[in-house]
Amino acid sequence: MKQHNLSDAQISAISSVNAHLFTQALSINGITDDVIKQFQETIYNYYRLFRRDFAWRQTTNPYHIVVSEIMLQQTQTSRVQGKYENFITQFPDFATLASAQMRDLLAAWQGLGYNRRALALQKIAQRVMHEFDGKLPDDPEILQTFSGIGPNTAGSICAFAFNCPITFIETNIRSIFIHFFFQGQTEVHDKMLLPLVAKTVDRHNAREWYYALMDYGVALKKMYPNPSRKSVHHATQSKFEGSDRQIRGAILRLLTKHVLITEQDLLCAFPSDEQRVIDIAHDLAKDGFIRLEKGHVSLK
Repeated sequence: MKQHNLSDAQISAISSVNAHLFTQALSINGITDDVIKQFQETIYNYYRLFRRDFAWRQTTNPYHIVVSEIMLQQTQTSRVQGKYENFITQFPDFATLASAQMRDLLAAWQGLGYNRRALALQKIAQRVMHEFDGKLPDDPEILQTFSGIGPNTAGSICAFAFNCPITFIETNIRSIFIHFFFQGQTEVHDKMLLPLVAKTVDRHNAREWYYALMDYGVALKKMYPNPSRKSVHHATQSKFEGSDRQIRGAILRLLTKHVLITEQDLLCAFPSDEQRVIDIAHDLAKDGFIRLEKGHVSLK
């Protein structure tokens, strides 16, 4: 698909005009079929000109979609781009991922953060292999019973892997619907947005529609202060530097390089707060990442 090489300012100007026309129609007519159609055309017109291309958009393979959607949870696309294809190459299907060694899995995941997602992804693969004969279910209710998959991730998987005209919300989609339909309002709840998401979804091509929404949402955040801040669900990500999350990641990186270390070696690697490191190590063991046995530490 041909893309137009315009500046951010030019893209913003085009989008602002389209959004203004829609807002006028909405204020005059309310949410009519014609207004819904105008909203869809606004989103699709932008998408035809400025759509983003990612490797995971070039496939409908359910395994590839699951990998990308778990990777994209709380992680920018730029970071996922650098990891997704290598991960797929190393673990090309559910079967390979299900039987992967923890060391290999965490090494492939390094740089993406939130290592629990890597563990959840492997648990998904194991359930697919053991309970579903290697085939990912296309039912969002079933998907929500999998590790690491909530309602919105289940919806995105069904839309992108199976083209189901399902309803779900993520941050870019939330931003768009608040911006277009709830201008001037704050504390907007998702339950106010979901009926509109359901009413506007392209029932013939949900996959492209949701890609279009996400791309428009990214552009929207460049034009205005993040509209999702007007949502009651908006939360600011906690600081990473000096956090328990940073120490967890550092411990796991250390253990991908050493088969076995002593607990004393672990404490020497993080000398500033020994009790904190001990507590985090026990949490990692409880979460299924590491073993603590007879004064030694290793990956499971």
